[in-house]
Amino acid sequence: MKNQFEKLNKQERLLLFSAPALVSVLAASEGNKISKPDKADAIYLAHLKTFTAAFLLLPYYDEVYKNFKLNFNNIVDKYSPLNNLSREKLREEINTANIVIDKLDKTFALALHKSLQDYEQHVKHADMGLVDFIIPVPVPGITD
Repeated sequence: MKNQFEKLNKQERLLLFSAPALVSVLAASEGNKISKPDKADAIYLAHLKTFTAAFLLLPYYDEVYKNFKLNFNNIVDKYSPLNNLSREKLREEINTANIVIDKLDKTFALALHKSLQDYEQHVKHADMGLVDFIIPVPVPGITD
């Protein structure tokens, strides 16, 4: 993984490793606020992602996990109060992260883009409850 990031400067690497936190804040801030349960769910999902990411991305998510909570809280503070203007600025920062991702090896970049898109959907749907999150289709006896 280190070879993936050698061509990036320090600021680009920091942005790349904060991308899941950026996505989490945006996805969890629907309604222009992040409730404590949403925040907890987003942080929980960061833990889960280290176990469900594509094998190629596991070292990346291991690194992300080290500072996820701090990054998440800093991003919430940076963009609070969450309103249309601050959410647009947050989207701009995510777009910048996407540009940085595109500088990486094509296979790695595609996997990371897909992973972050999937992650965003997981965070948006975290309010479904843990059983619905883990088992998204009805399973008789478990989800009914």
